[in-house]
Amino acid sequence: MGRVSTMTPPVLRIAEIFGPTIQGEGALIGEPTVFIRAGGCDYRCSWCDSLHAVESRHRHDWAAMTPEAVWAEVERLSDGRPLTVSISGGNPAIQDFAPVIALGQARGYRFACETQGSVARSWFGALDTLVLSPKPPSSGETVNWDTFSDCVTAGTAASSTVLKIVIFDEADYDWARRVAERHPDLPLYLQPGNPQVDPAVPVDLTAATDRLRWLVERVTGDGWFRARVLPQLHVLIWGNQRGV
Repeated sequence: MGRVSTMTPPVLRIAEIFGPTIQGEGALIGEPTVFIRAGGCDYRCSWCDSLHAVESRHRHDWAAMTPEAVWAEVERLSDGRPLTVSISGGNPAIQDFAPVIALGQARGYRFACETQGSVARSWFGALDTLVLSPKPPSSGETVNWDTFSDCVTAGTAASSTVLKIVIFDEADYDWARRVAERHPDLPLYLQPGNPQVDPAVPVDLTAATDRLRWLVERVTGDGWFRARVLPQLHVLIWGNQRGV
């Protein structure tokens, strides 16, 4: 008689799964996407717009889901029609999303993941797009560049690895220039930061446009033609509303 397995199935902490909507920023901006937002993060950025997926006080709202349950929800939302699935957070790299990626890719779905580059994972190499978004000085966090380089290496087998940096002020801008010099081979995307992250407060679109114009003029004035400047499209459309 065979031995009965007592192994506990792997469980992921999930803050929310939503879509289809569009990717609002970075290399895949405008692309139809279902989002898997992981719960938990090793950073506490001063301007975080996803505290419901970061702070431990929200952990009782996170769902404990097997990879199969996560994937079933993605397929339900997308009606089984392959599209891009974006794994975000929090920091999704503190969990093992390899089984979810394998389930989806077997059905023709594409996968992107955004992380700050503080935890390297072997499953980065299975992604179609790895977005490394190191946090600038305005975040209050400090990047461990050795670990960040490990993340770049882990994503070598990914179809594409890109840098995405949020810019709030001159200090962030100067910092982003130095980061770009560290990784000259990675495509670079810049976006102006959104200081208003309360979902109950409407976004000041005039101020958002002004920040975008400032960043465009700063980049072009410096002749920094490697950088691509993009808005946070989802903020312009939906403000800070969750789940879109």
